[in-house]
Amino acid sequence: MQQPPDTDPLNPPQRTLMGPGPSEVHPRVLRIMSAPLIGHLDPAFIEIMDEVQELLRYTFQTDNRWTIPVSGTGSASMETAFGNLVEPGDTVLVPTNGYFGGRMESMAERAGGDVVHVDAPWGEPLDPDDVAAAFDEHDPDVFGFVHAETSTGVLQPQVSELTSIAHEHDAYVIADCVTSLGGVELRVDEWDVDVAYSGGQKCLSCPPGASPLTLNDRAMEKVLGRDTDVRSWYLDLSLLEGYWGEERSYHHTAPITNVYALREALQLVAEEGLEARWERHREMATELKEGLEEMGLEMNPDDEFWLPSLNAVRVPDGVDDGKLLAELQEEHALEIASGLGDLEGEILRIGCMGYSARTPNIQFVLSALEEALANQGYEA
Repeated sequence: MQQPPDTDPLNPPQRTLMGPGPSEVHPRVLRIMSAPLIGHLDPAFIEIMDEVQELLRYTFQTDNRWTIPVSGTGSASMETAFGNLVEPGDTVLVPTNGYFGGRMESMAERAGGDVVHVDAPWGEPLDPDDVAAAFDEHDPDVFGFVHAETSTGVLQPQVSELTSIAHEHDAYVIADCVTSLGGVELRVDEWDVDVAYSGGQKCLSCPPGASPLTLNDRAMEKVLGRDTDVRSWYLDLSLLEGYWGEERSYHHTAPITNVYALREALQLVAEEGLEARWERHREMATELKEGLEEMGLEMNPDDEFWLPSLNAVRVPDGVDDGKLLAELQEEHALEIASGLGDLEGEILRIGCMGYSARTPNIQFVLSALEEALANQGYEA
């Protein structure tokens, strides 16, 4: 008989999480995760499901009936959006100005879509004129854009202009809101976004595992009227509708504890108030940004496109980012991150999200970073 492995009870290290995600989890969210499990079809759990949906509608600023947490991480809600809305042969327009535009491309292709691009440099948002030109050239069926690009620290402005262009061509709009929901201004209905998805582990300060998604009636009509089945059974909204819709019929066992956590995280959003929460993120990120600039560090995006929830700062000449991040983790138990894709090795990514967006955390990051930079000979 095989012998049991020689392991000890789990004791993860304590970290201050100030990277691109996950953020620190609010104590109330951690506490509710120890609550007793109930069944995923228990009337008490169905009441929790109803409350989660109402709280999500508030946080997305939408009246969409089809507003649910997908059982999985933010990438699961992303794949649900593209896998359901994109049918084989659809032309899908995606951006090239960040890492997650590339992930959109991969998911759209796996769904059978023909992908075309609207270009912008990494570190800049999409220009509505370029989006309009891409629509005139390609006439896409679906347009995806990233509202808050985690890889570059860029916030996409002029969202209503982008959605207007798409709808003039009778296209559907999918918005990646993973690093914006609950942290920066987002108005799904007012901005006329057809589908928006997010994750719990960023500005909502919730562990990953139940990820917000919302679709308007127009988008859901396309999903329910598909000529072919969605390639993923697990993420098929025509099946999930039976569980999260009025029937509450069995589809899969929901991640009950993660739904508790998301419910409590969304409750905290409601108690704080969305506009107050957006302002807190901006105030804390401004404190961080000003401190970085006082050290002589340069932000990656222009101020006009600065994303408060994810601050991208240029790595100074002569500084080894890998060595810097290792020192921060080993000596200070602090997590920030390096760049992705085209910006690998060129930027540091510092989150200012949810429960992590507090003055003591900001001051700690600035102090630890100043020390680690000095240890590599950097002088402001």
